[in-house]
Amino acid sequence: MSAHSHVEGQLPHEPEKATLEGRNKILGFWLFLGGETVLFGTLFSAFLALRHQVLDGPTADELFDLPLVALATALLLTSSLTSVFAIHALHTNKVKALISWLIVTVVLGLAFLGLEIYEFTHYIHEGHGFTTSAFSSSFYTLVGFHGAHVAFGIVWISLIIMQLMRKGLTVVTAPKTYIAGLYWHFIDVVWVFIFTVVYLMGKVV
Repeated sequence: MSAHSHVEGQLPHEPEKATLEGRNKILGFWLFLGGETVLFGTLFSAFLALRHQVLDGPTADELFDLPLVALATALLLTSSLTSVFAIHALHTNKVKALISWLIVTVVLGLAFLGLEIYEFTHYIHEGHGFTTSAFSSSFYTLVGFHGAHVAFGIVWISLIIMQLMRKGLTVVTAPKTYIAGLYWHFIDVVWVFIFTVVYLMGKVV
């Protein structure tokens, strides 16, 4: 670990931007997030167009348990905060704190996924399957697609944690960590829109 500490002491304040490769990776990832935004926008549009097409299935008002969804939302938003702390540790070259905050982020993400799986299982038992109605298909596509992004983010951050443990914080690992943080914030922002458009509007509109 002493070798890593020596390297960390040589790092600039923003090691993720210390090399041209790192800066290009960040720029490229912003372009990728632009494409993801368009994709999620399409799914939101489809859901809004189909959310009242329930056929003989249950409606959103009958299904949604807002306290459960609010708990899941609190977990995911808290994980966004812990990822901010992780990036702060990155910028101050504190690799142990960085790893610790990333681990907390992963645990919170796993808790969110656990609640989402429980939620989906409950809805299926209530007769709200993927093919029950146009509403159910659009709901599971949008929310499930976001859940898949969360699962991918958990795996990604876990791999970065292992790399940081082996190699420490360098100009190679820093951009990867920073980009993973951007990704995690993106899926948190998407969830805020899902919570508002899908769940809150489903209960009141």
